[in-house]
Amino acid sequence: MNVLYRSTRGAEENVPASLAVLKGLASDGGLFVPQSIPKLNESIEELSKMSYQDVAYTVMSKFLSDYTEEELRYCINNAYDSKFDTKEIAPLHKTKNAYFLELFHGKTIAFKDMALSILPYLMTTAAKKNNLKEEIVILTATSGDTGKAAMAGFADVPGTRIIVFYPKNGVSAVQERQMITQKGENTCVVAITGNFDDAQTGVKKMFQDKKLAEDLKKAGFQFSSANSINIGRLVPQVVYYVYSYCQLVKKGEIKAGDKINFVVPTGNFGNILAAYYAKLMGLPVNKLICASNKNNVLYDFFITGTYDKNRDFYLTSSPSMDILVSSNLERLIFKIAGEDAKTTAELMESLSKNGKYTVSNDQKALLADFASGFSTEEECAEAIRKTYEEDKYVLDTHTAVAASVYEKYVKDTGDKTPTVIASTASPYKFARSVLHAIDEKYDSHTDMEQFDDLREVSGVEIPKAIEEIRSAEIRHTTVCETDKMQAVVREKLGL
Repeated sequence: MNVLYRSTRGAEENVPASLAVLKGLASDGGLFVPQSIPKLNESIEELSKMSYQDVAYTVMSKFLSDYTEEELRYCINNAYDSKFDTKEIAPLHKTKNAYFLELFHGKTIAFKDMALSILPYLMTTAAKKNNLKEEIVILTATSGDTGKAAMAGFADVPGTRIIVFYPKNGVSAVQERQMITQKGENTCVVAITGNFDDAQTGVKKMFQDKKLAEDLKKAGFQFSSANSINIGRLVPQVVYYVYSYCQLVKKGEIKAGDKINFVVPTGNFGNILAAYYAKLMGLPVNKLICASNKNNVLYDFFITGTYDKNRDFYLTSSPSMDILVSSNLERLIFKIAGEDAKTTAELMESLSKNGKYTVSNDQKALLADFASGFSTEEECAEAIRKTYEEDKYVLDTHTAVAASVYEKYVKDTGDKTPTVIASTASPYKFARSVLHAIDEKYDSHTDMEQFDDLREVSGVEIPKAIEEIRSAEIRHTTVCETDKMQAVVREKLGL
């Protein structure tokens, strides 16, 4: 089956997967979505016998149908190799209440590695397939993890450059140090004085700026995105939901056909949308539980049907979720709007102009696959402490939000369906917040000392990604106001 892509806002239709990956964002500002979601034809029994790489090929080949088997296996085998520190790529850890899907065993110890390890290969392969002459400029906003994972993936990849914007005071100390020490002659990271939503809005504006596009083309450049708005980011994320289900079957924890829940700590909505796509493919999923932190705009949306970003913005201990404009939600809106691009475009226009929109009662009824909850800072810390005391297992702050939300969900619903919680980052990435939750005696220690503390507490060796930044040279120091983002891009590219 040949899967083609269209824009959620209607301007582009019947685009092959490779072109959707190259462009990142549609010309009308919409997101590329498959004309139809392909089905999993293979049995769970078949899939459960496969390696991660083979499951990846099975799932991704259905979405990326214009890539040949040779091309796609090349991308997969180069992405999911020894840069991951476990053979399983995404292992499951069982506690007494749930299964934690560890998505942080890649180069930058966060779940973004799962997709950003393969995106450079998908993109450069797509460039060859489409005879692209221009150099690809990856332009990306990050709330902490995407930036480092994208730069690590694209560093020194021929025919590409990457420029990342992040909120100066809106990421953890480790996240910032990982970015500003990134090597690679084609990498650039810029701090902005606003928050993540400001960075994301600035990047989207540049994608839609026709004059900038003309100037880029004249200079031999073309923009693309490494954010989860790029379908090349989203499709690889579908894989690990299918893989985790099959691993539960393989381990005898469930039988093929049994339903499970997924709990996903959610900011930009891409990770939980990938789980939704897995369900649409035919994976037996009961509920998709959307976990928010104090910036609970998604929780309010699922409860009321109104998405309203007009609210206070909070800096929390789970900074990758400190987001008020969840870009990937547009793909779900398009789905519940009956794949009506006009309706979707109107709702997104309302969000842009008024900061909010409301879906109809009929559309809201189509959100029944989802449950939602949010966690306060105190509840997040309590989840870290409790999980450590009961299971001797250390959660990062984002995964703790999900664990906290899941505990409340079970209490409210009595739902005892086997549940997988997406564990999206290593606790080493947020060591200070994690150790504070476990015991405040660690508060007086330096950031570097706390890595050693966490090794003793967790029994897990300090990841290579952390060891590397301890002595790494700071290479990126640019800071700009939000209204100067395009000027910085022009300067960096010599326009």
